[in-house]
Amino acid sequence: MKAFLIGAVALVSLVANASTEENPAGALLHQMGQATEQQNYELSYILVRKNSIEPLRFRHALVEGESFGHIAYLSGPPREVIRRGNEISYFEPGIDPFTIESSQMVAPLPAIMQADIEHLSTMYDFVPLGRAREAGVPCDVVRVSPKDGERYSYVLWIDQSSKLLVRADLLDRDGDPIEQYRALSLVISPQISEGMSTLAALELPPVVQVPKSSDSVLKWQVTGLPEGFTPIYQNRHRLLITERPVESQMFSDGLFSFSVYLAEADKMSVREQLVRKGSRTLHSHVVGNAEITVVGDIPPATAKKIAESVKLSPADEASVDSAVSENQTP
Repeated sequence: MKAFLIGAVALVSLVANASTEENPAGALLHQMGQATEQQNYELSYILVRKNSIEPLRFRHALVEGESFGHIAYLSGPPREVIRRGNEISYFEPGIDPFTIESSQMVAPLPAIMQADIEHLSTMYDFVPLGRAREAGVPCDVVRVSPKDGERYSYVLWIDQSSKLLVRADLLDRDGDPIEQYRALSLVISPQISEGMSTLAALELPPVVQVPKSSDSVLKWQVTGLPEGFTPIYQNRHRLLITERPVESQMFSDGLFSFSVYLAEADKMSVREQLVRKGSRTLHSHVVGNAEITVVGDIPPATAKKIAESVKLSPADEASVDSAVSENQTP
């Protein structure tokens, strides 16, 4: 009996160790994340969409232990994004430069580069696809696939030596490419840190205060969220041109995000429409007196499902005016 118990305990221990053993592809993605934030490098790459190819350059370095990043658009009007620690400055033609506090750059970089891999492992499978060559270097290839099929997937080419990402294909649910990030050259050098140190002394625009998320309870909710998407922001505001009151909620799974907007339907509202451009989907429809719009980096079928899952409180099903206008900030 004693021998049986010892054997059973040993078997359970082996099963537990096997179940907690880290996926090699997941370990590689962890290394990629660390390399992205810790190495000094310059990456020249192109962003390929259906009808366009855009050349860009991304430089990253640690300056006195702080992460600095710089993205430059290499064609068209001059555009730049500069990161100094948790301050991101944006320089766009036609608008005044501004700085916000954030840990992530809103720029044409693969979202997976700035994601929490441990968090994503609960919603995505990491599948090794072998080895290939990209940007002149040998790479390990990994697929990042959603467990539920309700979001996009990635195929990643990771430099075997530096563990930096040199290619990322964003795929739709049918496996067709939506966007490609393809490195043309990769330079790793401590001299990049010296060059980036000039950003530390650069006078950048002051930090603007982003409006705080509304603390009031909205009278509607999204009941059909894909697993892992959580609310990160909600707000009431008026559209700049029409002064039309709108309520919104933003959701994210740590890799992709979308927003849901609720407004009172008017003569300009369309009963139902679907627009997709690259990874961005817009789906809107009218229910009773409410116009519900979903916008984000999610497949069209998912956006439609989310929009149709929005539930108003019983008192507001016939008229959404009170849900949007009550406590509205002028």
